[in-house]
Amino acid sequence: MTKDTNENNTQSSSFRDQILRDLEELKLKRLADQAIKGQTEQPNQVKVDQQIEFPAEPVSQSETIPVGEMTYPETYLAEEGQENLEEEVEEIIPSEPVVETEDLVVEKEEVPTSAPVTQDTVERNLEELRRLVAANTTGFENEPSPVATPEAEVEPSLEETFVDFPVEDVSAVTGDTEIISLEDTLLASKINDEAPAEESAQPVVAAALPSRKNLSNKSSLQRRKKQDKAAKRIVSVIMSLILVVVVVTGIAGYMWIKSSLEPVNAKATEAVQVEIPEGSSTLEIGKILVDNRLVKNATVFNYYSKIKSYNNFQSGYYNLKQSMSVDDIAKALQESGTPTPQKEPAGKILIVEGYTLTQISQAITNNTKTEDKNDKTPFTSEEFMATVTNPDFINRMVAAYPQLFASLPAADSGVLYQLEGYLFPAVYEYADDTTVEELVEQMIAAMDNRLQPYYETIAAKNFTVNEVLTLASLVEKEGSTDEDRRNIASVFINRLNAGMPLQSNIAILYAEGKLGQETTLAEDAAIDTSIESPYNIYWTPGLMPGPVDSPSVSAIEAVLNANKTDYLYFVADVTTGTVYFAQTQEEHDQNVAQYVNAHLE
Repeated sequence: MTKDTNENNTQSSSFRDQILRDLEELKLKRLADQAIKGQTEQPNQVKVDQQIEFPAEPVSQSETIPVGEMTYPETYLAEEGQENLEEEVEEIIPSEPVVETEDLVVEKEEVPTSAPVTQDTVERNLEELRRLVAANTTGFENEPSPVATPEAEVEPSLEETFVDFPVEDVSAVTGDTEIISLEDTLLASKINDEAPAEESAQPVVAAALPSRKNLSNKSSLQRRKKQDKAAKRIVSVIMSLILVVVVVTGIAGYMWIKSSLEPVNAKATEAVQVEIPEGSSTLEIGKILVDNRLVKNATVFNYYSKIKSYNNFQSGYYNLKQSMSVDDIAKALQESGTPTPQKEPAGKILIVEGYTLTQISQAITNNTKTEDKNDKTPFTSEEFMATVTNPDFINRMVAAYPQLFASLPAADSGVLYQLEGYLFPAVYEYADDTTVEELVEQMIAAMDNRLQPYYETIAAKNFTVNEVLTLASLVEKEGSTDEDRRNIASVFINRLNAGMPLQSNIAILYAEGKLGQETTLAEDAAIDTSIESPYNIYWTPGLMPGPVDSPSVSAIEAVLNANKTDYLYFVADVTTGTVYFAQTQEEHDQNVAQYVNAHLE
């Protein structure tokens, strides 16, 4: 027990002793007054006085009984003839204001006087009063006045009611080690609205206020809640700002990329000539285009080309416009550029995959730059055919493109046209002063550029360029999908390895001059397979002397990357175009009967 606790207990004991001494003085004064008046002491009263003993120990905290909750039962006053007890009780417990603390509540009680009090009853009352005083002295700093005037009607002040109450350690009761003064504990008096007017005039002390520690804890809790709310608001604001920044950045990035893909000048009409060096990377091409103000950003052009798989850009000279989008420029650069600078194009010519030289001679007369189908070019079919059959022109081209024409068939090899199949199908531009020879050379240069990545592969597979182009010209006409073309190429290669005739109607139609023309199913079925021609491979093993049309890159790749199969036959359904393959003649005959002959009637 600490020093403060000992001092508090000493003060409490002094207060209790003072109360008991005051009670003894009251009793002696009472007896003296009775003696003066001639009253004699009654035996039972003397006996009570003699039997009064003070409790040896103070009542424990667990036995503390709030005065405000203690009433005097009627059994205490059950006997009649003790009317003077009421006066003694009133002197001992005067009519005072109610005092209420955390463990002490004192209320004014009306003591019934209708019944006399016996000696035992007085003894029990005094005993209860001693216990009450001993149990309720803890926690007060000032001692209350032991005697009050019953006739007083004026409400006493706080100082008159509680005087010199000792400060005690109340931690055992409240669990709070802080010593709290009476002024901090009690509230002002309040009036019970339900009580009568006479009772409402009596002062009542309100319930105890919470301790300073509780108030401090509550205040700290409120501050923490406010801080938490403020922190949440700050986090919400920060997250909102981050989200806004991300959204704005995303939108700005999207708009910037979209703008970079659009034309530099949508109203531009003049062409800008650029040169794409051989072996240039996509990023390098993008920088060249930026330098010529044809695209806005080289990096965007680089990544866009990779995303769209535009990775087959050709070298040469190109005439491009600022009104072209990045996609238009990328597509244009995949076509063959010219080996020499060209002027502003006056028109365009379209050469379709699988065209023969005869068909190309007709295509160069049509200007496809405009939607007017009657818009013609300055070229004629006759001039074109004269150029592609001119030996001097052919020799100049052989010298200019040695890899492409390394295996060019000789003029007396049985070929109809030496340059058949060597002109690459694409879109070509021409100027007002472009000649037919220049136009044909653009087509030859485009084929050479497209075959550059395959020249080593062709040699590794023991093929010649002429053999690859010849097979590819058949595959181009026989198949429509890449998978069908790879399987058809495997059939032709398997038959060549087996020494079997290729038996393709495409070559016979070319020999007859009908390839590229529309024919009926009956005409195809009635084809003359006995025609005398180097292109009749129906009965003669091996290849034709040269290609029969201008194959596409897809057909060339199908020959170089044919599927590994055991197929020796194939036939296409004349109604759906589906190709059916077979390993034996019997199986092939069944397919022909089902998918071809069944539709002849």
